[in-house]
Amino acid sequence: MVVLACSAAAAAPGEPALRSFAIVGDAIPDSLTGAPGDAARGRAIVFNRQVGLCLLCHSGPFPDEKFQGNLAPDLSGAGARSSIGQLRLRLVDASRLNPATIMPSYYRTEGLTRVAPAFVGKPILTAAQIEDVVAFLATLQE
Repeated sequence: MVVLACSAAAAAPGEPALRSFAIVGDAIPDSLTGAPGDAARGRAIVFNRQVGLCLLCHSGPFPDEKFQGNLAPDLSGAGARSSIGQLRLRLVDASRLNPATIMPSYYRTEGLTRVAPAFVGKPILTAAQIEDVVAFLATLQE
């Protein structure tokens, strides 16, 4: 078992600091906020084309959502295939698992290239938003 502790990074002025977390194997087992997320809020983030942009690359069991992507794995059954901790690491920094991934690191600010000016020094999603998306993805059992 590999345990890697990631300490909080300095935040941009006016932004909340990133919370530290531990990577254990292929997962971040502990909540970034200390509490479980809200699946309804997570669903809204996944479907929002200005916030998460998840459906730009992913598809899933969302028949009412048009223009779902085909560049990344289908989200159907994501909660059955992966533990909550595994889902959390994939959102926080998927490049830890696959250095060649095209998935953005949603909760990382250091060592990135081609970062939009609005996101320099801050994560794409907050710790609470990560937990909300994890809670939603965990509900996708089929």
